[in-house]
Amino acid sequence: MQKISVIGGGTMGNGIAHVFAQNGFNVTLVDIASDVLDKALASITKNLDRQINKGTLTEADKQATLKRIHPMTDMKEGVANADLVVEAATENVGLKLKIFTDLDQFAPKNAVLATNTSSISITKIAAATKRPDKVIGMHFMNPVPVMKLVEVIRGYATTDEVTSSIMELSRQLGKVPVEVNDYPGFVANRILMPMINEAIYSLYEGVSGVEEIDTVMKLGMAHPMGPLQLADFIGLDVCLAILRVLQDGFGNPKYAPCPLLVNMVTAGKLGVKGGEGFYTYTPGSKDLVVSPSFR
Repeated sequence: MQKISVIGGGTMGNGIAHVFAQNGFNVTLVDIASDVLDKALASITKNLDRQINKGTLTEADKQATLKRIHPMTDMKEGVANADLVVEAATENVGLKLKIFTDLDQFAPKNAVLATNTSSISITKIAAATKRPDKVIGMHFMNPVPVMKLVEVIRGYATTDEVTSSIMELSRQLGKVPVEVNDYPGFVANRILMPMINEAIYSLYEGVSGVEEIDTVMKLGMAHPMGPLQLADFIGLDVCLAILRVLQDGFGNPKYAPCPLLVNMVTAGKLGVKGGEGFYTYTPGSKDLVVSPSFR
């Protein structure tokens, strides 16, 4: 696999493109919006500069990486010669099914189709194609250039050959792949999201405040980031969507999202990307300030 296409120029998509290109792969980065592609390339450049400042990358490496990334707004053209397509669009079932139906038509018949979904069934996505044996999950962690883990998720029909090739490819990217079977939330979010939901319930029920809950988990459990701050970082809408996937997939009320989370998403308080969640976020400031709603 030498020719990689990444679908979606958002945070995850541009991070995935960055990592592939930095490790010598030619990458076509596809998004329907040219302004999203411009922002993606700016983000990749900024992250490469950060690596240079840390002494882990040279200016020559940066320029070589950028030359391997080819932005494109036409999906059909963007995947026409791909060996591997990695979809990193919004976590929306309908959108992903539409994308995979199109990819199945546009990508070469022997190309592997991967999804970066954090919770949606690989088997369900694969059913939208005529090549379910070549559909697999590659769940990268955010920020992609920094985080080592890749969950490699087998759908019901994914072959051993495809799984092995994606495991090895992940290692070539300097990642640590972990093979996982296709059940709601996989491993990472099946464990993480109930913890975040319980932290939100602890706030909702008045057990303690935002900073106090996060401090307990950081100092008591050695977590680098508290669960409420992490929820803001992930996006409260994403957390809600994953919890609903878990609730629907298992039919178990223990995965029901906290009413406070539902209300915050309804009110547009989505976390970092919206400027406010459990904390408020001011561009250019690294200060962590509790949202006025919880002071």
